[in-house]
Amino acid sequence: MVDLTTLPTPQMLQSIDAEAMITTMATAFVAWAQDNYGVDVTGIVSLEGEPIAVQIEFQAYQRAALYASFNDVLKSNLLAFSAGADLDALAADHGVTRLTGETDAQLRSRIVLADQGSSTAGSEEWYAYQARSVSSEVDAVAVYRTGSGPEIEVAILSTAEGGVPSSALLAQVSAKVTSNAVRCVNDIVSVVSGTKTTVDVVVDVWLLPDTPVAVFDGLEAVLRAALDSEGGFGFDINRAWLIAKLMVSGVSKVSITAPAADVVVDSNSAATFGTITLAYKGRSK
Repeated sequence: MVDLTTLPTPQMLQSIDAEAMITTMATAFVAWAQDNYGVDVTGIVSLEGEPIAVQIEFQAYQRAALYASFNDVLKSNLLAFSAGADLDALAADHGVTRLTGETDAQLRSRIVLADQGSSTAGSEEWYAYQARSVSSEVDAVAVYRTGSGPEIEVAILSTAEGGVPSSALLAQVSAKVTSNAVRCVNDIVSVVSGTKTTVDVVVDVWLLPDTPVAVFDGLEAVLRAALDSEGGFGFDINRAWLIAKLMVSGVSKVSITAPAADVVVDSNSAATFGTITLAYKGRSK
């Protein structure tokens, strides 16, 4: 499935820097006054409180506010940025309706699944979308064949503590994906509870000489947020991935003690962090 968080910022979105706009507009005004009236106002536009300088600053901030409103309108029509009622309207264009309690992030991913799964019934995305559409309690879905035959398993995790779905939720998803309207004629579909693979992490961290200690303090949150964003069924916890996520701006180096090797996660399981122990080892260039 497309990861919307990895997409670059669209070029149509305007860069907003009010201070840069003031400089640009002041320079343009100086040139305009010189060309049209032969007047040098260079010194005037730089004087704080001078009416011309105040007017330029006011117009620059008005322009910045206008650009920001343009950006908001554009974002409301882009799946990666749209939120709230704007996202609901965008979802309707894809034949998707927000579920009770469904977050914006969950709805975005269902819209992507709806588009990918609508091309042909019976695909992985098709069953994943149908399972996700049962309830906002469905947090993650994995679809896979158990052999070379028609047997398909749909594994789900829930938003409940620990991720284990209730028997009622499993029954609801099963009823949906095995219904005649969803299940392909040749498929034998069963719904199972996914599992969690707990990974404990122990890392030594060195900061650059001038880096605030607050950067170190925020590393655990950075790591957990990265797994929430990128993880899911079958996502391996590789040591190289851990290093890449911990090497934020200001970090000099990291040394991983645990896990001692890459953690390979089964297709019906999703990794979750247990304890994350980060040891501050000092400064290093």
